[in-house]
Amino acid sequence: MRGEVLHYDEDQGFGFITGADGNRYTFTRENLRRQTAMPKGTAVEFQPGGGQARDVFSIATQAASPAAGINPAPAQANPVPAAVAAPAQHFGRTAEPAEPTDLWSYFWSGVTRNYFNFAGRARRKEYWGYCLFWTIALLVIVGIGVFTDAEIGNFDNAELPAMTVGLFGMFLLATFLPSLGMIVRRLHDLGLTGWLSLVILIPTFGSLIILVFALIPTQGRENQWGPVPAGVRV
Repeated sequence: MRGEVLHYDEDQGFGFITGADGNRYTFTRENLRRQTAMPKGTAVEFQPGGGQARDVFSIATQAASPAAGINPAPAQANPVPAAVAAPAQHFGRTAEPAEPTDLWSYFWSGVTRNYFNFAGRARRKEYWGYCLFWTIALLVIVGIGVFTDAEIGNFDNAELPAMTVGLFGMFLLATFLPSLGMIVRRLHDLGLTGWLSLVILIPTFGSLIILVFALIPTQGRENQWGPVPAGVRV
């Protein structure tokens, strides 16, 4: 059936076609016979079915292709050297932005940009980079508390080391949400639901279960929580 493109979003890979029968059909990038531009008003041929257009191709592109049985034009006498030819375009993972260059970036991103982020995926390197600097920060906070309590004299008169306990509690409260979000995104990276993070509430064994999940390699394909994280070789 012939039709006309009403709309096509190149980024989303989704669009609409008005068929010759007056009905509207949806189509995706996977329904295109060739990966060509589909601006509004492009005349196309397609196979309708269930409100969706399949095997879509531009009539203009089809007409411009060489007809069967016709010899192609002779090659140029002086072909363009491969060295000066236009570089090939790359799609997919090479088009993604580069991953952070150090583990600190993962921790800083976790406590700032991803503070309330419970969606998406987190690779093993991101998870362990966060855990490393979280532990270092905790030791620094506790060290400050112990030093302050020692100067005040809280250890000498058997009083509760209030400064150490207070700083320790404040740090745990401040990092609770980003730490939980990191665990949820790590589970998503394995193709698992984030609700499994609740196993951490099980005494002793809960933390061990989360540790096992944290050691499992990234799921090497796109899942319902997003594409494979940047920097992961699949």
